[in-house]
Amino acid sequence: MKKIVLMYVAGICMTVATASAQHAGVERLIEMGKTDNQVMDHLDVLTNRFGGRPIGSDAYDNAVDWVASKFSEWGLEVELNEGGTLPVGFNRGPWFGRMLGGDQAMALHFVTPSYSSGTKGLQRGPVLLEPKTREDFERIRGALKGAWVLVTGRSVGWAIQHSARADSARADIIARNVEIRGKNQAIAENNRLKHKNDTLLTLLDEPALFYREMREAGILGIIQSAPVPLVALYDQSVVKDSTMTFDRLPVTPDIKLDEHQFETVRQMVLERRVFELEFDIRNHFKMGPVKYYSVAGKIRGSDYPDEYVMLSGHLDSHDAATGGVDCGSGVTSVIEAARLVARSGIRPKRSMLFIAFAGEEYGLLGAQAWAASHPEHWDRISNLFNRDGGPLPPISISVPKAMYADFVQICAPLSSIHPDIPFEVKETGPRPKPARLSGTDASVFAIKGIPAITLDEDDVKGYNFHYREIWHTERDLYTKSIPEYQRHAATVMAVIGLGVANLDHLLSREGLYQ
Repeated sequence: MKKIVLMYVAGICMTVATASAQHAGVERLIEMGKTDNQVMDHLDVLTNRFGGRPIGSDAYDNAVDWVASKFSEWGLEVELNEGGTLPVGFNRGPWFGRMLGGDQAMALHFVTPSYSSGTKGLQRGPVLLEPKTREDFERIRGALKGAWVLVTGRSVGWAIQHSARADSARADIIARNVEIRGKNQAIAENNRLKHKNDTLLTLLDEPALFYREMREAGILGIIQSAPVPLVALYDQSVVKDSTMTFDRLPVTPDIKLDEHQFETVRQMVLERRVFELEFDIRNHFKMGPVKYYSVAGKIRGSDYPDEYVMLSGHLDSHDAATGGVDCGSGVTSVIEAARLVARSGIRPKRSMLFIAFAGEEYGLLGAQAWAASHPEHWDRISNLFNRDGGPLPPISISVPKAMYADFVQICAPLSSIHPDIPFEVKETGPRPKPARLSGTDASVFAIKGIPAITLDEDDVKGYNFHYREIWHTERDLYTKSIPEYQRHAATVMAVIGLGVANLDHLLSREGLYQ
């Protein structure tokens, strides 16, 4: 009996000692988050050394190598998970343009989508409005060679499609417009004879309706109006076509011009004024196929090594800017959380996975590939904490009743991080289980029933942050992330991730999804 009592007392002492050590480790982690937080250093490397990071680019590959090297340096186990293969790669160089003639020279404010053509060096030429009928095309056919062409529509960042399928769809519209013009002639004649005022039918429209014919006629490029701030996405005709080859790449620059300048240029064309535009756009391709990878760093759990807590952001970005917010602000918080946990000296009970996903901007490709290649993890993931909403600080988390007590315990230390940024744990009812992918990598996991509860964020200090101003635009820069918020977010993610990892159980999924 005495031996049993001694063993029981020893067990209690070990439990108290372990809990005390864990508490001390969290205090060290928080102190590091306050005094030695390197999240903005990570962001500086990603955005200002590597730049915009579309998958298939040298910048993205450099970022993968760098994240893997940092995880390894901090003692994490590193895994590169293949996200997929692109038919070709793409690197963006500098670009500029200006208007010559008219009242005065004007520097042009524009972007081009990734995976779209650049110019053949500096190219200069007059400007025409695109033809909308066969008669219009024949009227200007000889003038198209060496000209820039203004096309209709308002850009949202995508390149004009140039595939055979797109050409066929445009040819169908042209044919249908011939029929509509014939009907309009009959309506006009009937109006004249019977003194009626019946409305003419509207011709169908599509930007660059005579794209193939204009390209064959030798245009320098097409120019489309774009709202400010300018958005540049990518050319789907290249990226989504698995049969694309280096010899079939686009050859016609696709320029998205500041809508205010576009209207000025358009009016000058209507007035038949003499002027020219010149552009130098250095969009470069590389031979494919090109593979791309997600980067995972693991801190192996001491008690439950085959159970997991995941923290993630996406490493890729669009490249009209440098991806400082989407998703530099998210992935660098995850990277810094990994460093803080690793340097705190705490060995979590449950394995922690810190993942920089590939290809989120191209359809959640890296997250889908990772989930598909790790089905044995699905039932063993306590939660995926994905950060992809900008550089705002976490201020609360909403969890079902079965998780509430755990998160109250886990989040108790957060009040000591930043007194001006309180944190609240809220209880909520079951949420709808998503049936299809949505806008973030978290949805890949939620569809499978895996907890993917995210932290609620807010601009608590009123720094006038506006995500939609930056999202996918030329303003997505290092300077748009808010250092104070970023440091706080990285620390909060480290504390919460570690807290979930150190529970004696996986988070309950009871009441999580409807």
